Amino acid sequence: MLFPRSYIFARVAKQHCKTISNRNYVTKKFNTPLSGMEMARCGGIASMMRLPIASSTEGLDACFVGVPIDHGTSNRPGTRFGPREIRSSSVVVHEVNVTTGATPFQSLMVADVGDVWVNLYNLPDTCRSIKESFAKMIANGCIPLTAGGDHTITYPILQAIAGKYGPVGLVHVDAHGDCSDTMLGEKIAHGTPFRRAVEEGLLDTKRVVQIGLRGSGYSVDDNKYQLDNGFRVVPAEQCWHKSLSPLMNEVKEQMGDGPVYISFDIDALDPAFAPGTGTPEIGGLTSIQGLEVVRGCRGMNVVGADLVEVSPPYDTTGITALTGANLLFEMLCILPGVKYDK
Repeated sequence: MLFPRSYIFARVAKQHCKTISNRNYVTKKFNTPLSGMEMARCGGIASMMRLPIASSTEGLDACFVGVPIDHGTSNRPGTRFGPREIRSSSVVVHEVNVTTGATPFQSLMVADVGDVWVNLYNLPDTCRSIKESFAKMIANGCIPLTAGGDHTITYPILQAIAGKYGPVGLVHVDAHGDCSDTMLGEKIAHGTPFRRAVEEGLLDTKRVVQIGLRGSGYSVDDNKYQLDNGFRVVPAEQCWHKSLSPLMNEVKEQMGDGPVYISFDIDALDPAFAPGTGTPEIGGLTSIQGLEVVRGCRGMNVVGADLVEVSPPYDTTGITALTGANLLFEMLCILPGVKYDK
């Protein structure tokens, strides 16, 4: 007897729901991504890594969350579609990091908590919503791993993070310093978040490193503000033709035991590896170096992280979103409490 396709899907969905219901927060069994052995990777709900979706962070050690905005951008828009495309691309990411031995889903309770409410017609109101949402999200110690969205989002996230942990160290991977005072007269934009963060005391400025900065600028002193405030700036040219593992050993010493936030702008990577972004700059990091930077954060007291500026309309291949999804998984793998089998 042949069953209608809808009947077959309903049976599979019912079985998946049973599986998810057995991974509840009361029994403290860990959530695990829906395996390709349970359902073809082209099927299922496209949550981050096809994890269960939670309505809050209660009972969670870490969460994936999206912030779909692009009205802080200065050049090409489209990052409002970043979280959705990153989630879609993440269905091919498996639950164990074979290279490093990290087993995050056997160590932490993780879920996808959906997207923060945003007002696409009012950037300050969006920032208010992000700050309030993240303050609730992290109240119980849950570590947020955020898919952007343009880099404006890091400012209100840091407001929430610093509200709980105090000034934090920062590992900032980017083609740009994002420390402008204003953009077209506005204080809030994707090129200003770290200037605002310094002004508001959200960063422990002696524990800030910026990696991958490059491109043309407005003056030869474009990085003066960061250097004057104690940032370590590592231009992309200092990263060419070498492993970044030695650099990250130095960064780990710089960060010490204090709380650390990771902010990774996908345009830190050369556009050959990540073309789908709003402000691409040639001469960037390789995807391998990107992995080295994130994996080099293992052992740091990471309290949050984001992956921003993925703009799917400018990459028909999907490689940028796929790279972003993998980097977010790598961020999960280096969080405190993750067990390693190697």
